[in-house]
Amino acid sequence: MSKENTAAYEKATFAGGCFWCMEKPFDELEGVISTTSGYTGGEMKDPAYEDVSSGSTGHTEAVEILYDPVKVSYEKLLDVFWHNIDPTDPAGQFVDRGRQYRSGIFYHNEKQKSEAEKSRDSLGKSGKFTNPVITEIVPAGIFYHAEEYHQDYYIKNPVRYKFYRGRSGRDDFLKKVWGAGK
Repeated sequence: MSKENTAAYEKATFAGGCFWCMEKPFDELEGVISTTSGYTGGEMKDPAYEDVSSGSTGHTEAVEILYDPVKVSYEKLLDVFWHNIDPTDPAGQFVDRGRQYRSGIFYHNEKQKSEAEKSRDSLGKSGKFTNPVITEIVPAGIFYHAEEYHQDYYIKNPVRYKFYRGRSGRDDFLKKVWGAGK
């Protein structure tokens, strides 16, 4: 990272199922400084992937985004989030099942909470989905970084990433709801 003023950056935290699939869409946005895969929302201290994937910790796979609000708004981050999940599924996301793969917005301040609620309510009224939008909006807690091999997985393992993503049902669902190009 350059010697920019990092104090002006903000954090956003989103859960949308497999964190591998959530990093790339945010990394592509101008103004996003970094994305980090990790775990949040549970009780266990310093969980490992095996702990979280078992469903016994209360944590969910999530991405923490460091962004420059001058270059990209939280509203834009929310838009990207909604366009990459199924906000109506209470049992996980696509092929990944269980509460550890739920969708969620973990807000860092009251402004984020308000914007997230407004965005969720607007999406719910949009008619895009026949089922209710049930994505949780909860305060951000401790965020534990996932193991290094999970970070930037789509870059480090592009063939495996494309295979997993293609077989997960995510892209088919997103294309059906949002159309080509999303």
